Parts: sequence; structure tokens; C-alpha cells
Amino acid sequence: MTVDLKGRPFLKLLDFAPDENRHLLALAAELKDKKKSGARGRALDGLNIALLFEKPSTRTRCAFTVACIDEGAHPEYLGKGDIQFGKKETVADTARVLGRMFDGVEFRGFSHQTVETLAEYAGVPVWNGLTDDWHPTQFLADVLTMQEEFGDLKGQTLAYAGDGRNNVANSLMVGCAKLGMHCRIVSPEDLFPEPDLVAAVKEIASTTGGSLSVTSSVEDGVRGADAIYADVWASMGEEDLIAERIRILGAYKITEKMMALTGKPGTIFLHCLPAFHNLDTEVSAKNPDIQEVEDAVFEGPQSRVFDQAENRLHTIKAVMVATLGN
Repeated sequence: MTVDLKGRPFLKLLDFAPDENRHLLALAAELKDKKKSGARGRALDGLNIALLFEKPSTRTRCAFTVACIDEGAHPEYLGKGDIQFGKKETVADTARVLGRMFDGVEFRGFSHQTVETLAEYAGVPVWNGLTDDWHPTQFLADVLTMQEEFGDLKGQTLAYAGDGRNNVANSLMVGCAKLGMHCRIVSPEDLFPEPDLVAAVKEIASTTGGSLSVTSSVEDGVRGADAIYADVWASMGEEDLIAERIRILGAYKITEKMMALTGKPGTIFLHCLPAFHNLDTEVSAKNPDIQEVEDAVFEGPQSRVFDQAENRLHTIKAVMVATLGN
């Protein structure tokens, strides 16, 4: 099957067919090999890319910036103080201005409707660097890391432990289903994913050979898993929920004991970062029980978190090249 994504926005994984997701992963692996060999790409040569950030970022900003430069494009960073979303100018008007000046637009922020509106009005490819509902570029980095570790993704099992309603969990559920993987959301019932999304994902999985299960039982959720995945318990903008999340998510902290419960010595640990795995940050020093993973796991031999972080670059580059490149 020939896959042509030219001109397409990349907003959420629900919009992309299984073969299209596999194409992006194959292209990411190819571009990673190319970069490692020292070869320069020219797929985005002479293009200008707007990087819109309502939320600050390390990996997303750096990955988009380096990916642009690697392929010959110029990235222009616009922080929340540089854009007028909903203040002096509507999102639609901003999109129409940017689309006349730039060849592609990345957005990282809060409301998913913002990136949908940008894509509707910009007239150029728009890419979702993160919204409150979805984090699709992160998912591609996650499964590229699993692919490098285990080979064929079909039939692999990924267990996500923590807040089952957040953007990472949503993207993992959908993406795994599209690729014929088995996804398990391991979460307290109060933080189970939305029932309508669960039903939609199970329908997708029924056509690909994958599966989705949602459970509050750590033992059932991680048994046999090839990867255990964690995210922070309180996302950006949820700082007032830290005490509550510590109370209800304490049993879901990733520990060496939990890793052993998989029954597989080759199980790897994944995290989208940043992570509270020690007391060396301002937030964790003030809230020592906020740690969603113990340091022994994060720094241990099963951890692949920095391979995963690097793969943000290669998968983001693949998205831009596939949807915009020459």
C-alpha cells in the first residue's frame, strides 16, 4: 500500500489508519539511521515553520527545532507572550496569518479545539505537539522505542499505570489499537478513561488483533507486560490536585516490585518525561510523595526513558517530512 500524507495535519491518532502509523514509524527509523550516519537531510529545505507554545517544553521544543534544522527548515518559536489567542485576535485569524507566512505550524497548549481550529484555517500542515486531550508525537516515540527493543510491535503488551484520563493514556490506547498491540490502563476507578473512548478503541482493536483492558488491579494490569509506562500524576495546570493525586495514585507508583510482577525479566520501563523520581526538583522537594516512579527503576537497567526522549526527535521529524517534505 502506498502511503501519501502530504498536506495532512497531525492532530490525533484517531485520524490515521494503521498503515499510515506504520509508515511514520518506518520513516522515523530511516531518518534516525540517516542522522546517525552523519548524512544531512534536505526534505524541508527553504521552508519556514512556526512553533506555537502555550505550554513550555523541553523535549517537544528541542525536537521540533532540531528536526527543522536537520532537514533544512527555519523554525520560529512563538511563546504564549508572543501570540494573541483569544486576547486581541481569534485563533482562526491567527491561523490565517501564520498560514500566509509559514509552511507548517506546530502547536503545544491546552485546548485541543485550538489545534483543530489552527488546522482548519491555516491552509498548511498543522502538528499537535500536545494538548489536554492528545499527545500523538509522544506515542510515536514510545512505540519506536519498543520496536527497537522487541522488533515487531504487533502482539506486544504495554501497561500504563497512573492517571488513565490524561492525554498520554488516550494516545497510548488509540495508537496501540491501531498497531495491533495490547494496551492496559492500570488506574484507580476515579481516573478510568472516558467510556466512549474505551468503546471506540475496543472497536478499532477488534479489527487489528489488538486489545484494550482497563483495571484498577496492579497485579492483573502488569502481568506479562513487555513495557510499563508512567506519567506524572498531576499534569501542567493541575498543581492544585497534587495532594489528591498522591492519595489516590500512591498504589500505582512504579517500583522494582511492580516491574517484577510482569513475570518477564525483559520488561522495559517507559516515561514521557519530565519525571519525579527523586527529590531533586522544586516540586518533588516540596511534595516528596509525588514520585510516580522510584529512582531505582528510573535509573535501572530496564529503563529506556532517554532512548524514548531521543526518539521524539526522529518521530517528529518523520511527521514533518511525511506531511510537508519534498
